[in-house]
Amino acid sequence: MIDANRDMFCVLRTVFRVPRRPMESLRRTGFSLLSAICILFSAFCLPGCAKPEPEAPMWERVKIGDLAPQDGGQTQSVELLKITRLDVHIFEIPADNIDEIDNIRKKLFIRPLKLKDYEAFSANSFLVRFGQVDLWRQANDWILEAEGRNIVKVSLMLADGEAQTITIAGLDRPQPIYYKAADGLRKGANVGPGIFGLRVNADKIPGSRGVCNLVAYPVFSPPMQGAIPQLKEVGKSREFPFTCAAFGSKMSPGDFVFLAPKEYISDQTTLGGLFFSNPQGGLFFSKTKSPEYKPAIRIFLLVCTGINY
Repeated sequence: MIDANRDMFCVLRTVFRVPRRPMESLRRTGFSLLSAICILFSAFCLPGCAKPEPEAPMWERVKIGDLAPQDGGQTQSVELLKITRLDVHIFEIPADNIDEIDNIRKKLFIRPLKLKDYEAFSANSFLVRFGQVDLWRQANDWILEAEGRNIVKVSLMLADGEAQTITIAGLDRPQPIYYKAADGLRKGANVGPGIFGLRVNADKIPGSRGVCNLVAYPVFSPPMQGAIPQLKEVGKSREFPFTCAAFGSKMSPGDFVFLAPKEYISDQTTLGGLFFSNPQGGLFFSKTKSPEYKPAIRIFLLVCTGINY
């Protein structure tokens, strides 16, 4: 290290060599040279030859202001998802209590229900009524008093304009489903294997808040074909909607639809029989009789629990 310093001093002396001048000038020049040498010597000869400090990581230099939105810090508005929330309660009552359905029907309303075709709807043994929040608990109690039992509750979140299907029966092999069409003729649809269910759709009513148009109808759907769009389209083309039994209504939170059969039909090849009847039935408990296994009929309560638009 000493030899390197001596050599560097020689180089600096040669570079900064100046012609002879008066003594005062030499003194000033010598002072300047000495200052320059000290600075250079300090730069090159600090103990340990320390390396420059590493630059701080970028994320340590980022300030909160750097993370602000590009619109000058204003919070971007997020539009709420347009959703109708619907609870579908499925009950079963003994088939021999079918008359109790008529008693419930008389306590509910027709308006604002709409049917695609009343004659076809009725001919397929479908019955529908409308109620509001003040009757919801009573309707539930009326069904239970008819020895009914709540089989399942399905909660739906229906995005605006999108439909969901509630499974009612699985078809493990091809079979016909006979129904009365709008023209009054008895027709048959050859379906299966797949799912037979109730398709429900909710649409926003332009200019109205807290109200939707609800539409529902029976439908057959083939087995799910995965997430491949082309296979989904093929599956949709094989669907069979039974729009002869379609119904609709304006719905607000607390409103409900009562859907039931007009009569018990055990034949599982008919639309009304497959949709409403359970010939295998189940065990029912009566206040006046011993528990007994009986054929059953299904009753549906579609209850609107919320609308986010």
